[in-house]
Amino acid sequence: MSLKDKQSRKKFRKQRVRSRIFGTSKRPRISVRASLIGMFVQFIDDENGKTLVSSRDKDIKGTKTEKAKALGEKLGQEAKKAGISVAVFDRGANKYHGRIKALADSLRESGLKF
Repeated sequence: MSLKDKQSRKKFRKQRVRSRIFGTSKRPRISVRASLIGMFVQFIDDENGKTLVSSRDKDIKGTKTEKAKALGEKLGQEAKKAGISVAVFDRGANKYHGRIKALADSLRESGLKF
């Protein structure tokens, strides 16, 4: 499989997920971008086109999964301060396992519902 095929398949998966998910100010979308370098997470209000809360795992030590857990705990606290208790999880083109699942579980443990 060529690189162009991989990229187009990933783009298609992302569009399929995003076609069903929409964030509002009361129920923002949790957008996850996981790369080899790090993990980037944003709480986005799609109605107004604004990012409410965002963070990345740059300063967190540990394995990639441990970083995702710590990032989820950190973002859960920030979201509570911002008044967010319910959200929609947007995994993008990623499968729901590994780092993505660890992040989602730690967000749930911190009190978010999605």
